[in-house]
Amino acid sequence: MISADYLKRIAAWSRALSEPELERARAGITEKSYKANEFICLRGDRFDYWTGVVSGLVKMGTVSREGKAIGFTGVTAGAWIGEGTMLKDELRRYDLVALRDTRLAMMDRATFLWLFENSVAFNRFLVGQLNERLGQFIGLLEYDRMLDATARLARCIASLFNPILYPDVTRHLEITQEEVGSLSGMSRQNANQSLKVLEKEGLLRLEYGGITILDLDGLRGYGE
Repeated sequence: MISADYLKRIAAWSRALSEPELERARAGITEKSYKANEFICLRGDRFDYWTGVVSGLVKMGTVSREGKAIGFTGVTAGAWIGEGTMLKDELRRYDLVALRDTRLAMMDRATFLWLFENSVAFNRFLVGQLNERLGQFIGLLEYDRMLDATARLARCIASLFNPILYPDVTRHLEITQEEVGSLSGMSRQNANQSLKVLEKEGLLRLEYGGITILDLDGLRGYGE
């Protein structure tokens, strides 16, 4: 069983739990590693775990019947996903794929539901989480329909710095240009061109294996 200190380090929501709640959470969590480009689950799978990213990068998306890949969002270390599936007890409505070597913490559904039914602190977290996730996807739909490629990429990057969904993120994001392109639905070449535009405008700095954000508000409002 993982330690209390370790759980608090990888899961911001656990820091507000009582001792009995924390013990219950610890007992219901296991960890599993995935290789780069390995599918964690597919749309239509029964995957009964609330999932946190310990390290690595996960893409949430799907593939249309015509074979077009559609990316919804990226999930970085410290983020937890799948609470909607847990609450509704349904099959997954999206694919999860590790874009790089990734380690996940996975809470079984029985533990999730126990916390949901017994922990005020956990429910407060879930309300905030679901509200932010709804806002994120409404925004992504708007960006996709109204903005050009560079603006969509800027908003995609900015979405990874939501303090509720990604509570422990810093202004430096370990992500490659290929991964940025995958998350924003662009080729690596087009993502590279857009990133250079954003760098030239002083919004971010490109570094080896990562990006440092210089103007987060500028990215969030880019294209308006």
